[in-house]
Amino acid sequence: MSVWVTKEVMRWGCLCSRRSLWQQSNLMGKKSPKYTSFPSQQLAHIWGTKHHQTCLESNRVSSVRFYSKGTIHSEVLEEKEPLSSPLAKSSLPNENQSEETAPKAIQWTSPLMDQLKSCGSQSDVLELTSKYAPTFKQISSCLTHIWLITKKMSLDNRRYELQLMFEHPGFDVLLQQAMTSVGQMSNEDVAYSLLNMVNLGVPQDSRVIQTFLRNCQENLNDFDEKCLSILASCLRNMEHSNNTDALKDGVRMVVEARLPGIKNVKALQNIMRMFGKDAPMDLKRKFEAKALSMSNHFSLIDSQQMIIAMAAMNLYSKPLLYICSKMIQENINGIPFNLLFKSMQSYRQLKYRDLELLTNFSEHAASMIDIWTKKQVLLFLSVCEKLTFCPAAVMEAFAGKVIENPKALTLQDLLCVVKVYSNLNYDLQHRSQQFLDSLIPALVSYLPKMSSFELLKAVYHMCLLGHFPSALLEPLLQSSTLEKLKSTDPIYLANQEWMFQTVNLCLRIEHPVLPQPLTVPPTLLGAPVLDSGAVIPELSQCLQSVMEDQANTTLQERVLLLGFYFIDGVITKPLPSETDSGGAESRPRIVVICPPHYSFCFGTSHPRGTLALKMRHLKTLGYDPVWVTEQELRSTPEEKRTDFLRDRIFPDHKLKWRN
Repeated sequence: MSVWVTKEVMRWGCLCSRRSLWQQSNLMGKKSPKYTSFPSQQLAHIWGTKHHQTCLESNRVSSVRFYSKGTIHSEVLEEKEPLSSPLAKSSLPNENQSEETAPKAIQWTSPLMDQLKSCGSQSDVLELTSKYAPTFKQISSCLTHIWLITKKMSLDNRRYELQLMFEHPGFDVLLQQAMTSVGQMSNEDVAYSLLNMVNLGVPQDSRVIQTFLRNCQENLNDFDEKCLSILASCLRNMEHSNNTDALKDGVRMVVEARLPGIKNVKALQNIMRMFGKDAPMDLKRKFEAKALSMSNHFSLIDSQQMIIAMAAMNLYSKPLLYICSKMIQENINGIPFNLLFKSMQSYRQLKYRDLELLTNFSEHAASMIDIWTKKQVLLFLSVCEKLTFCPAAVMEAFAGKVIENPKALTLQDLLCVVKVYSNLNYDLQHRSQQFLDSLIPALVSYLPKMSSFELLKAVYHMCLLGHFPSALLEPLLQSSTLEKLKSTDPIYLANQEWMFQTVNLCLRIEHPVLPQPLTVPPTLLGAPVLDSGAVIPELSQCLQSVMEDQANTTLQERVLLLGFYFIDGVITKPLPSETDSGGAESRPRIVVICPPHYSFCFGTSHPRGTLALKMRHLKTLGYDPVWVTEQELRSTPEEKRTDFLRDRIFPDHKLKWRN
């Protein structure tokens, strides 16, 4: 390794230097604009206002970063003449050679290209380029092969191999060759080379990256649809800088001018991802119209990638979502898990939910339960939980696997399981206790490795499930654990206080049988946080109308129970018999609440998460809970709202009326 890391190679300055980036402009051949349909006035405006300023931006770049075991080292380089070694000099392509004079057949039958496909590591490629000097056409192929090798590696192996690559002197030589040959490369090779260097982690403020950005700026008008697509894939992963932002502005203008003529769906999707959520709404609508005009020719992969591109752009188009979703539904059995998962994540980001689509996803997942890994099933359940959709068949089948072998789950797996099952309020019925009895020992076994916050999350979700394991509660409420939680980052403090308030409320109301009484110290509860807020005017009016024909029945509105639960209305009915006596607490009490629609599992009236807990607590306190969603109320005609609410609150009244 010491042979590789020579100071002379490190000082060439191919990655960055204090010298002006453009002192070697004689090595970068310029091409005249060929794309006549692009307005030259617009292009002149881009480079007239930003070009002079941004192209000199890298003059201030003076450091180079090398990856080493997951960290980045910085080193200031001295000013040196580049290409100080014979190897680098001999590697330069002939300046007079052009793409036209380099026959493709000769390139693909050269020793370098013949042996490149057999290279199995980054170092193999660099050793090969040190043996055979690559032409300007072959440089892009070498960088592409290095990236293809890298992206197939595991994360840990990738870090190690990238460290070796950055320390290899041949990598500096290859980047130097790329930088000095960029003017002779085709636009496609320039775009691919830039994309691969960014993917490999070459510092974005380095000379080589800035040189390629400058070349793209100069020749942007010559970029065809494919080159623009490759460039867009690269730019969307790049950090903000003057040169990068200026190039993005240029791409935007070119794309707007050429959008009607784009024929490739993948190119359109890559450009949509590059613009992202910050794109102006009028441009988003142009992309929507273009995508709809191409939708008749969408393949399955086109439909999936369009959903992902729409999410990246935050473009909600119901017609486009319907078309793509229909294609996905019809071919669901042929979709690999990763693409299915990404599609579902995109639906969540777009807040798009279709009951038929999600049901098909659930049925497909249930059929794959023995084929998918536990990690894949948990990822599927997790995204379903975020969509507030309960895939019952999958939940049931996976619970069986947990019961069979809970030790096969990692700590994060277990935390995910309790979160999903509690937030969706899934009732395993006769297997519920067996399921919980499997989870508790598995969680307890991880106590030595569990952080205080993870322990709090585990207890919180167990409380939502109506289970209070002392083996987890006691460690949580120990003084040493509570002391650690007092120093929680303010960002997470509100969530921590909410969970502690919920745990404390469960202990107060449900009085679980524990070896010793347990309470949450008031200092960790924070300020009371109401679970709901303002009264809905339509509900208040209807409640008062309902009460007009209810004798000896009282109504209280906007009631706060236990300083925690907000109730829209409490109706106290008379005792069944006149001879009965007792206070208000002994009389039948109905609580009316109007929760948001997302408090229920999608497509059902099944309460989930905190709403399910609220219902459980209200019943424990002797109330009869009745709920009506705001959406239900407002979708009912005004003249029928009172009858609708009366039937919901007093179902016996409806029976009497029918009789």
